[in-house]
Amino acid sequence: MMDSIRASGVLAIMAKAPRRGHVKTRLAPAYPSTAIVELYRALVEDTIDLARAVPGKEIAAVCPASDLDIVRRWLADDVEIVAQRGVGLADGLRSAFNALCTAEGRPVVAFNSDSPHLDAEVLASAFDALASHDLVVGPSDDGGYYLVGATVSRPELFDPPAMGTSSARDALIARARRLGLSIWMADEHYDIDLPDDVERVARELADRPARAPRTAALLAKWKPVYFRG
Repeated sequence: MMDSIRASGVLAIMAKAPRRGHVKTRLAPAYPSTAIVELYRALVEDTIDLARAVPGKEIAAVCPASDLDIVRRWLADDVEIVAQRGVGLADGLRSAFNALCTAEGRPVVAFNSDSPHLDAEVLASAFDALASHDLVVGPSDDGGYYLVGATVSRPELFDPPAMGTSSARDALIARARRLGLSIWMADEHYDIDLPDDVERVARELADRPARAPRTAALLAKWKPVYFRG
């Protein structure tokens, strides 16, 4: 229940049920659907372990309402499952902040489910920044963002047409500025949307597998089968 989430802050991971044709669809031209689902499961489970490495924060997973039972059975008991209202990422983010922010101003950082290779210090710094800023944004190198944090729910920040495009971050920042919000930007990072991203993270994790051990082990097996060169 929501009362189990303490006031120290919540990391909300945006997730879906691991079903074929439902997750990481932009990888479909390069990899079989069963392999994509296996990768998605590894990414999410490693992301939850990353969240556990941030001291003093509770963990929630926000998923489509239709996925609720599957995600609840899949993820560990220390992860609060929140059903989003509506469809798509914009509604998912709105649901995360609507459900998890409180009148007392509890810090909430919504995080994607495909960047388990991120340093936990980035997430900790995002929470620290919410002590003096209205909004924190983690920019991704494709024009989107891998995290967004606030202490107050502001549904108007999230623009559905911009989601998943190279203008998503600009749209978020423009709306925040129109509201007069102070913004803190984390370091730029990349998430895993395209086959090139998969190969990039495989190379990174080959040197540092402990950062995302499930993903690293899986991609090591993929290398001779799917990767170029």
